[in-house]
Amino acid sequence: MAGTFGNPEVVEEEIDILIIGGGMGACGAAYELGPWMDQAKAQGVDIKVRLVDKAAMDRSGAVAQGLSAINTYIGDENDPADYARMVSNDLMGITRDDLAYDLGRHVDDCVHLFEEWGRFLENPGTIGDPGRQIRLLIEGGKPVRSGKWQIMINGESYKWIVAEAAKKALGMDNITERVFIVKLVNDKNRPNQVAGAVGFSVREDKVFVYKFKCCLLVAGGCVNIFRPRSVGEGQGRAWYPVWNAGSTYSMAAEAGAELTLMENRFVPTRFKDGYGPVGAWFLLFKAKATNAFGEVYMDRNADMLNDYPPYGQAAVPASCLRNHLMMKEMKEGRGPIYMDTVTALANLREELSPKEVKHLEAEAWEDFLDMCIGQCGIWVGENIEPEKKNSELMPTEPYLLGSHSG
Repeated sequence: MAGTFGNPEVVEEEIDILIIGGGMGACGAAYELGPWMDQAKAQGVDIKVRLVDKAAMDRSGAVAQGLSAINTYIGDENDPADYARMVSNDLMGITRDDLAYDLGRHVDDCVHLFEEWGRFLENPGTIGDPGRQIRLLIEGGKPVRSGKWQIMINGESYKWIVAEAAKKALGMDNITERVFIVKLVNDKNRPNQVAGAVGFSVREDKVFVYKFKCCLLVAGGCVNIFRPRSVGEGQGRAWYPVWNAGSTYSMAAEAGAELTLMENRFVPTRFKDGYGPVGAWFLLFKAKATNAFGEVYMDRNADMLNDYPPYGQAAVPASCLRNHLMMKEMKEGRGPIYMDTVTALANLREELSPKEVKHLEAEAWEDFLDMCIGQCGIWVGENIEPEKKNSELMPTEPYLLGSHSG
């Protein structure tokens, strides 16, 4: 196809509201906008909305890779104020408590909607009991929790379900897929106000120019600014989806946006090379991380946490402090760091029936198949059975996220 493109066709459109992106944030905005558009239309006002996604909404965005948990569900057991305090602690105070509290007040309603659209939550009840009664959360059903705030889901269909709801609310006539927005344009008469956006089709020789009254920029975070730590079998792998090129940051910054709450660089701990998630192992299976000598590094270096009050003395020290202690172990020659999967599964066998243990082991494999299939490839390729051999951990390179459990 080289050399076949000439001067591209320019497509211009004037609208009221532009949504840039097709991930969870864009789908949520589309769903919320739908009723307002209908209400305005009933009053004789036609609001023109356009959602533009560089991919296809059904499989677009970070969540489309699959998830094993929804990271925030308040339920009857928790309180929005406690949630706001947890967020502040985990990010060492670099947060907006009012926004975190507001999220805590409303997040359960969103989860109830997700469940109404498609029943993808783990069945409430006793783990491993096939006869448990299934009730919706809003009807009093209890979710399977993997931690104080997390609830487990069968997340391979999560994005598909939410995209379908967004399409129904907004209408496919108002959605454009396979167009990559790359530039915001400021108003000529109001330099601090955005009035347009420009992008190109990824399938056709076309450039799109949108003029609008307001827009929502939710084009994802950024990966591969920093070189991935993975080597060997995992060379080139990153935890965060590689198609997140930083559009939310660059376009907004170039237009003069403040970028409130976008300053956090997220460095999660992951299984080395495969980048598999560790949350289920820590929270659900109660596994501990050790240094090369089998010592729990959080216990060995507990005194260091006293240098960071109050975030070090919390029941769960801040994520960056846990990473800090891990890096200290490695710098002082006590690495590598391992997830002690062998001991964790052995302890569970003493507490649970063989049937329940088998179910939990299946959950462990599903966790990676949902979220990071490459980790399963690493384990299979290196003949690693988690119940027989521990796996190495490593902090990832930094990612710039639009959101996470915080």
